[in-house]
Amino acid sequence: MPIYKTITVSPTSKVYIWKVTEEEVELSKNVELTPHCQNRMDGMKSVEHRRAFLSIRHLMAEAGYVDHDLYYDEFGKPHLKDGNFISITHSHNFTGIIISESDEVGIDIEMQRDKILKIAHKFTPIEEYKTLANAEAIIRKLTIVWGAKESLYKICAERGLSFLRHINVIDFSFDDTRTVAEILYKGKKSHYEIEFLEFEGFTCVYAIKMMGG
Repeated sequence: MPIYKTITVSPTSKVYIWKVTEEEVELSKNVELTPHCQNRMDGMKSVEHRRAFLSIRHLMAEAGYVDHDLYYDEFGKPHLKDGNFISITHSHNFTGIIISESDEVGIDIEMQRDKILKIAHKFTPIEEYKTLANAEAIIRKLTIVWGAKESLYKICAERGLSFLRHINVIDFSFDDTRTVAEILYKGKKSHYEIEFLEFEGFTCVYAIKMMGG
């Protein structure tokens, strides 16, 4: 079963990405779910969602964890029992996790689609993108910004946090593969490192809270 990509972000943080090609029965082998997670999976009508859910358990195994090491808080945010930080994402046939021993982290995978043009005004000042060469470049850049803000929301997870008003992603070029971002909410400012990569029409973005940020 193929792990698609592993990225060592830092000595204490790692990203794992899976391309889901296996059938559910194969993915369920050697996976023992907690009652909570078994109930969640039993409630999933979509085979695609169940396969994604199981593939994430294989990603966790790559990092040395089993499902019983994972729990969710009242906001639905995942945590590891050993105190390390984890974030989880899936989009269509790709899933991903980021695990860090030292920093709060968030990850998001998104398919690059033109429908993002219709919702862009809800999460970013769209006029800032008018200088880009063509629609494809605008879609790619908007997808990175959306993914960054999703990743940051997964870290912060506070009710009322607005993608448009409270999360700012500093401008970047595609060649950079990284940028920084800040959250200004309820009078507090926090800073994050953002890294991104693109593959097979998808964008993966992950965020790490900066020390002292």
